[in-house]
Amino acid sequence: MRVFALALLLPAVLALSPPIVKVRDSPISVSIAARVNAAGVANFVEADCARARLFIQAAKDKTAKVAAGTLSAAAVIGVPSGTEFTDPVTLGSGLTIPKQSIGVASTSTGFSSVNGILGIGPTDLTSGTLSPATSSLIPTFTDNLLTQGTIPTDLVAVSFEPTNSESITNGELTFDGTDSSKFTGSITFAPITSTNPASEFWGISQTIHYGSATGTRILASTVEIVDTGTTLVLLASNAFSAYQKATGAVLDDDTCLLRLTTAQFANPKRLFFATAGTTFELTANAQAWPHNLNADISGTANNVYLIFNNLRTPTGQGLDFINGYGFLERFYSVFDTTNKHVGFATTTN
Repeated sequence: MRVFALALLLPAVLALSPPIVKVRDSPISVSIAARVNAAGVANFVEADCARARLFIQAAKDKTAKVAAGTLSAAAVIGVPSGTEFTDPVTLGSGLTIPKQSIGVASTSTGFSSVNGILGIGPTDLTSGTLSPATSSLIPTFTDNLLTQGTIPTDLVAVSFEPTNSESITNGELTFDGTDSSKFTGSITFAPITSTNPASEFWGISQTIHYGSATGTRILASTVEIVDTGTTLVLLASNAFSAYQKATGAVLDDDTCLLRLTTAQFANPKRLFFATAGTTFELTANAQAWPHNLNADISGTANNVYLIFNNLRTPTGQGLDFINGYGFLERFYSVFDTTNKHVGFATTTN
């Protein structure tokens, strides 16, 4: 088994800092630093499960080979247009894909401190991202690792850890395996749902209760997607209202997040996420935005802000909530394309 670990940052919020390098005797670990020959870019700090493409900002020279078309305007939020290239891509000092398809954005938004996105979503998400060949599927980074024999299984495992500082990088990606030092107990696997549109992503079924495993129901058995590129946990509008009522929080105008005073937060309750017969507890502290980073979201020091927000669609639409970074920094996650399932395990976080 070949495993490659990558350092990650909190998507879209924390500032860029030097990537950490985690070296073990076996398997090999490298930092998130990536280099694309044509663009000369490095430090892909967001690994995104809801995208399957590799996107970078505009190329700095002309060494890349132009591929079969241009990027569709609907290719990805934040990367509205650009050109398709193929070029060698290297992670760390030695893991290279000789001919990786790359979307080079001619215009982009939300990239003030990062150079690109490493998409690790299902391959089907690449459909419709290239014009005029809109029906073409484009091999992802992990697809190419599998094809060239670097890994025997199309699987990516993700480890995040809570942080309260902009300078801390503590995430890890593992290709074709799991890192047993990052989780406790066994991994629970849930099959990919057949319900659209969640089935197009890493979509599974879960229930959510507040207070206890059989307490106040926030969501009945419903479909969600798991996404490392979403900072918060997004709930269907009726579930968001149920959570707000259960916590007693109010919507804060400055942050657009649910807000509690520190006094209200003195006796909080847990959330219970159940999937595939296993219940995962999200502690009260895990439901709160890191207090030291309140200023980064225009918050104040004497308030507690919750990491849940409104998806603005009701339940029953085929995608009832999104388990983003706020959930994933507390649980180990595994995205297994070969066996078509998603896994979770508890951690010490």
